[in-house]
Amino acid sequence: MPRRAVYTGSFDPITLGHLNIIQRSSQLVDELIVGVGFNIEKQSLFTAEERVGLIERTTAELPNVTVRQFSGLAVQFVRDCDARLIVRGIRSLSDIELEFTMTLANRKLDSTIETMFLMADEEFTHISSSLIKQITPLASDDQLARFVPPSIIPDIRGKLGV
Repeated sequence: MPRRAVYTGSFDPITLGHLNIIQRSSQLVDELIVGVGFNIEKQSLFTAEERVGLIERTTAELPNVTVRQFSGLAVQFVRDCDARLIVRGIRSLSDIELEFTMTLANRKLDSTIETMFLMADEEFTHISSSLIKQITPLASDDQLARFVPPSIIPDIRGKLGV
């Protein structure tokens, strides 16, 4: 049976931190499914279909990574993918608290699904999709390339009209 994991998030837009977690976790499993979900607490910049396209473009060189859109509970999506492992990226202590609570809830919903936490590499701990939206109007392309894959900078600028 192949080792299959699922990494869920809103990825609006995908950052170098997300990409780092995808690259590293794809080396630990036979198949990694990136699940693009909808966060009701956030105003989306990109549609789910656009986010899937951005992630597919930036992970094209990773043959064991596929990208799928989902709605609803992450645990149900993991089940639907016939997987038993959720990958979560951690940037800070506040992330740990939030992820700990989510993991406990997920275990109540399905005790057969495990969660694996990967600490973000140090150079990515400050990056968030919200930060990208804030700095894009003020930053040059070279500056943005420190936070997001360079290939998606035109997409971000186009969405923000800058």
